[in-house]
Amino acid sequence: MSPADPAPSTRDPAASRAAAPVEPPRAAPPGQQFGGDLLTEIFNNSMDPGYADAAEKGRRDTPLGVAGRVLALAAIGFLLAVAYLKVVADTPATTQARDKLVADVKRDQATADRLETDAEKLRDEVSGMRDQAFREAGGDAKYLRDLEAVTGLGRVRGDGIVVTVGDAESAKDPVTGKPKAENSDGKIYDRDLQKIVNALWYAGAEAVTINNQRISGRTTIRAAGGAILVDFKPVDGPYRISAIGPSAMRRTFDATPAAKQFRALAGKYGLVFGVKETDGMTFAAAGDPQLRLARPVPSPSPSPSPTPSTTPSGGGR
Repeated sequence: MSPADPAPSTRDPAASRAAAPVEPPRAAPPGQQFGGDLLTEIFNNSMDPGYADAAEKGRRDTPLGVAGRVLALAAIGFLLAVAYLKVVADTPATTQARDKLVADVKRDQATADRLETDAEKLRDEVSGMRDQAFREAGGDAKYLRDLEAVTGLGRVRGDGIVVTVGDAESAKDPVTGKPKAENSDGKIYDRDLQKIVNALWYAGAEAVTINNQRISGRTTIRAAGGAILVDFKPVDGPYRISAIGPSAMRRTFDATPAAKQFRALAGKYGLVFGVKETDGMTFAAAGDPQLRLARPVPSPSPSPSPTPSTTPSGGGR
């Protein structure tokens, strides 16, 4: 060994390690899922082999597959265009049909109002002729008019109270300003109007109306969808329930459970509820009832007097 070469025993191990070449890290085999460093493996092989095969297969699609997709997209676009043109073409017809229905409803409503006015005039004429016939025959027409007033078939006038109820105002969204979802606890239903009417009868009312519609013994208060019907006629809120009765009716009504309940609901949910006294109210008569089961009973004819017996015992033998 020449003097220029250092002895092996005097070589620095650290220097020997530093001089050794560094091998680059080997890549993980394609199917390997786990290695020494799991996080490194996840970043290096982030795509599942199945997804990689599917992507490679899509890149190797034939021109026929690409053309098929293009044709499918074109067909979908054509169908959408046809549907849009169909909707646009049908819009004028739909609008015309809706306008025609609205016009028919308004015309029929005007006809019904005119017929109701004519019926009221004819009812007054019949009442006048009936009263005249009663007077000529020596009868008491006032008693018959009183019966009509009690049953709701005659026009009445007098002092009383007006109860106003209505739905609570819907809360509005602070951002959009639109009403939020309707609160069922703050809504007036048909049963609520029934409670108020019954409470007014209890308080001594002699005649009652709901939004100027007279309440009689055959009046129905019911719901149909979202509307309230009084004798099959819709009424809108706020509802005005008017009653003619004694001067103490206001105080008696305020003490009823129905009035207390609606005051509590008004304070809790914001329902509209108010009671005020009103003088000089006039109520129209209710419609003539259509009797289907009841029949008038004819006046009984006087029975002939029995033939007097000629025997002292009265013909007992």
